Amino acid sequence: MRGQWIETLMGFVVLALAAAFLIYVVRVGGFEGVRRGYEVSARFGDVGSLAPGATVSVAGVKIGTVSRVSLDPKTYLAQVDLAIDPEIKLPADSSAKITSDSLLGGVHVAVAAGGSPEDLKPGGEIENTQGAVDLFGLIGQVVRPQPSGDPANED
Repeated sequence: MRGQWIETLMGFVVLALAAAFLIYVVRVGGFEGVRRGYEVSARFGDVGSLAPGATVSVAGVKIGTVSRVSLDPKTYLAQVDLAIDPEIKLPADSSAKITSDSLLGGVHVAVAAGGSPEDLKPGGEIENTQGAVDLFGLIGQVVRPQPSGDPANED
């Protein structure tokens, strides 16, 4: 009989720890509920490892998330849909670039606010974009430079 009470008590302790962990994850993870924001899009030549859920930031401050990454079959550019916080109004001439979080990976969209007096409307598109930079490709070019192909420049 005493063993059943101990098992029941241990079950409650496990449930309490799971609930505490869930509350911690929600607070630290920045979960903001169902509030979605407005959608804008941007087209990039290369998105690298950008995926839905990635951060969208202005000056290092999170203002939204990437909601979808797809390929435009007509232009063969990557179409990225961004869900922006409804309290943030981006100028219409803002620019976006895909930047690395660190050398180990992880990318996000960094938006530079423009100076236009008009705001980017929901469903609008950020025209000025810069795609992801291939760090390993750049390192490879430095380590193994390609010959220029011009015989006059070779020693």
